Amino acid sequence: MRIIAKRLPPDQLISLLLTMFEALGDPEKNCSRAATVMINCLLQERGGVLQEKVPEIVSVLRSKLQEAQGEHVLPAAQHSVYLLATQHCAAVVSSLLGSPLPLDSHTCMLWRALAVEPRLAAQVLGLLLEKMSRDVPFKESRAFLLGRTPDRVATLLPLSATCALFEVMSTPAVGPAVLELYPQLFVVLLLRVSCTVGVQLPRNLQAQERRGASPALATRNLEPCSSAVDTLRSMLLRSGSEDVVQRMDLEGGWELLRTSAGHEEGATRLARAMAEHAGPRLPLVLKTLACAHSSAYENQRVTTTAFLAELLNSNVANDLMLLDSLLESLAARQKDTCASVRRLVLRGLANLASGCPDKVRTHGPQLLTAMIGGLDDGDNPHSPVALEAMLGLARLVHLVESWDLRSGLLHVAIRIRPFFDSEKMEFRTASIRLFGHLNKVCHGDCEDVFLDQVVGGLAPLLLHLQDPQATVASACRFALRMCGPNLACEELSAAFQKHLQEGRALHFGEFLNTTCKHLMHHFPDLLGRLLTTCLFYFKSSWENVRAAAPLFTGEHHPLPRPHATRQPRLMPPLHRVPGATLGAQAAAAGGPGPAHCGAPDPAEGPGPRGADKGC
Repeated sequence: MRIIAKRLPPDQLISLLLTMFEALGDPEKNCSRAATVMINCLLQERGGVLQEKVPEIVSVLRSKLQEAQGEHVLPAAQHSVYLLATQHCAAVVSSLLGSPLPLDSHTCMLWRALAVEPRLAAQVLGLLLEKMSRDVPFKESRAFLLGRTPDRVATLLPLSATCALFEVMSTPAVGPAVLELYPQLFVVLLLRVSCTVGVQLPRNLQAQERRGASPALATRNLEPCSSAVDTLRSMLLRSGSEDVVQRMDLEGGWELLRTSAGHEEGATRLARAMAEHAGPRLPLVLKTLACAHSSAYENQRVTTTAFLAELLNSNVANDLMLLDSLLESLAARQKDTCASVRRLVLRGLANLASGCPDKVRTHGPQLLTAMIGGLDDGDNPHSPVALEAMLGLARLVHLVESWDLRSGLLHVAIRIRPFFDSEKMEFRTASIRLFGHLNKVCHGDCEDVFLDQVVGGLAPLLLHLQDPQATVASACRFALRMCGPNLACEELSAAFQKHLQEGRALHFGEFLNTTCKHLMHHFPDLLGRLLTTCLFYFKSSWENVRAAAPLFTGEHHPLPRPHATRQPRLMPPLHRVPGATLGAQAAAAGGPGPAHCGAPDPAEGPGPRGADKGC
């Protein structure tokens, strides 16, 4: 047979092969097995001249597998494809990618035949990654282009390559090849997941999914994002990262990755699992991921930023000497056009406080500049970037050098003051708690200009003790306890410490009476300012806050003026305060105001219809 294979003219070779393929389905098993031996011999000896015939050969093999009944036919076809791939790998991969979706079980077995030898498997994996990245992941429908509901439809080549990767990696023998290409596989599949969230199947495949697959078809989910998630999970299992997979399984991370609402959190949990269980893999993964951080696809930038940001939450960043590169990568995206990316950048920078707290002082100026810049992000009065900046500052202010913080302290206090009366509970809570942290770091060293902000914030903080949201009331307790020492009034500070401990029931009327007595005794010159601030809350949208306002003003009955222990001087003119906005001017004057405009009209109190009213 070898002599025939070597001497057969090229024009007769393909004819003989096709005849042998026909014989694979012969009901006489001996004939079928003889055909198998001849096919393999011909391919081994003369396969090098068959490159142009590869698509035809692969197509014939697939059709014969569907027709033949003998158990020996499938292994024979697998070996034939394997022999062809050792000589024409790219052509075989391209031909198999042309198979219709969803893949039938025979095509799946042909893909798996390409994974039995590590060197060939590595070639196949590399080609599939290239095919997956070459084409756009989706196309926008005409409805989206006309301004109606967005409708993104998956393109076939990347979808086919994703399904093929899953089949190849389901073979245990592919393990060494997966380890060799670990960074590339992880990054390409993660990016594939990110850009297929919410992407639909083409209509013809949707119809097949609804009708249900036939028994001959693979039962895997063909939905674009789910197939990518399944393939990523399979890749981690095959590469020995079982602990990462188990952690994601336990935390529901895979399900989160599949959904638009949970994808960001899913990427965060994946990064956390990688940092804990696959740390040595991260340097090469990050090197490969760097090129995707400026991707044209917004979803990919969000995913990569969420992943990098969470790595800074672990000491692995410092242990593996990745800290500087991570900070550099995040800093490069501070001006990204996507608000979610800018928000995640700030989260990552703030994560340094828990991942590498001893490095915060070194990078303090860079971190504070980024956070303060985030407070002024865009024109949205409820910018999620500003919220993340307040949360980040609360984590960092205790770890940076005091002189680094001092230069921006006043600006931060002025900028966050309007958020005390935001209609959104998260903004009220974050701004008030940050105000408490600012006071805490200033204990024993509070400048008069900042003390003026402290006094100006007393009325809102006291009234928001009656806020309908428990988290806001709790933040007010904390902030007032932190303000006490800076007021240089031991009696007032002691009252705050006594009545406002967490978990202690508060008798608001009694506490307010005590507080007002101390304020009138020690700060008589400020009573007019406090009363004016309270007037804004008489028509607050929050019932309990509205009820507290007249109670507060009623406690300020006239008393003989005593000798004050300390009088904070008024603020300098606001035109000297860099970055002071209209809303900040209202805050400096002691009255609540929306984060993007002046103080509310006294006829409208703080709250959803008052303090956050537009300009």
